Amino acid sequence: MGGHLVKEQRPASMDAATLESEKQSMLHQPIAVWATALACVFAFMGIGLVDPILPAIAENLDAGPSEVSLLFTSYFAVTAVMMLITSAVSSRIGGKKTLLAGLALIVIFAGLAGTSGSVGELVGFRAGWGLGNALFVVTALAVIVAVASGGRAVAIILYEAALGLGMACGPLVGAVLGHMNWRGPFFGTAVLMLIALVVLLWKLPEVPKPATKTGFFDSLKALRHGGLFGVSFSALFYNFGFFTVLAYSPFLPVIKESGEYGIGLVFFGWGCALAVCSVFVAPLIQNRVGAANTSMLMLIGLLVIYVLLGLGHDNKAVAIVLVIVSGALMGINNTVYTEMAMSVSDHPQPVASAAYNFVRWMGGVVAPYASTKIAEHVDLSTPYYVGAVAAAVAVVVMLFTRNAVEAHGPNAV
Repeated sequence: MGGHLVKEQRPASMDAATLESEKQSMLHQPIAVWATALACVFAFMGIGLVDPILPAIAENLDAGPSEVSLLFTSYFAVTAVMMLITSAVSSRIGGKKTLLAGLALIVIFAGLAGTSGSVGELVGFRAGWGLGNALFVVTALAVIVAVASGGRAVAIILYEAALGLGMACGPLVGAVLGHMNWRGPFFGTAVLMLIALVVLLWKLPEVPKPATKTGFFDSLKALRHGGLFGVSFSALFYNFGFFTVLAYSPFLPVIKESGEYGIGLVFFGWGCALAVCSVFVAPLIQNRVGAANTSMLMLIGLLVIYVLLGLGHDNKAVAIVLVIVSGALMGINNTVYTEMAMSVSDHPQPVASAAYNFVRWMGGVVAPYASTKIAEHVDLSTPYYVGAVAAAVAVVVMLFTRNAVEAHGPNAV
């Protein structure tokens, strides 16, 4: 396992005819897939929705950037921990009921977040929102994989496309609603998720329960698998940089001065780059150089971007361009990491997904608070340099995990 990037061997079953068949089948999906994907778009809008209004929340609730960043920390802390039991819950009550329960919780807590009178209340309601998100996200991926035509790889691309579209639309919706009142985006999310709940209640058929119920500790046990642990651990450090860009960049003075609309447009561009590259570019690169190599190339690219952001954080044009370009590399990485996590072990899809998401979302727990605290006590550039170090660690972990990834062959999508 040297330092050179070697082309991974594609399994014989993944020939040109298979790839072409999957491309053709991507848009020909059952209505249940599109309904679930739409709900995913609305759910992931909730992540980037708060970006344009972070400065406004800080101003209106008399809080500092690090206090406001706890909106991300509480959300992802609960999401990550609850990931461990989502597959067990789903195996007992069924995928559809789990999805609907998650959506209902998001509707309730997003609405309550809009009524907050303090940062503490808002952070608490975001934690409840995270509970609903945990039930929804893992189950949604498993449901799409189960009912989509074209195989698991196509299903994952559709899921990541929904993630990217939600990430792109979230800041824009947040900017439009937040310009009127910072509470608007929270009430808007509640309405959108209520619509998604009704659509799924109507269109999503009952997903058969697995023959064997998943144990409540199966997801933790799954991390004993070296390949799954390695992919997840690498993703944790990758996500540290991801959420440094997402949660800290709106507080950069050169971006913050643009106001809600300006911040919203920057992260709309970031999200569009993420969505397009996750669907159209990731398969091309992954098919050419393999999954692990693709992830390492993107991580190296992100490392360079983080360093450049640190150097150019006080130049508006440079900062905006680098943030948007980072979205392109992140879109590719999101698809590749998810595919590796789903393929690297023989664990059931919901179990592998829950284990992977538990570990990787920890990056979203630590990065927002850490990056804003570092900026408050050191300087504005250091959070990006820390993100660069995290990207370097992710590369090293992936180097040691590459053999396991190659052995299971998630090389082309």
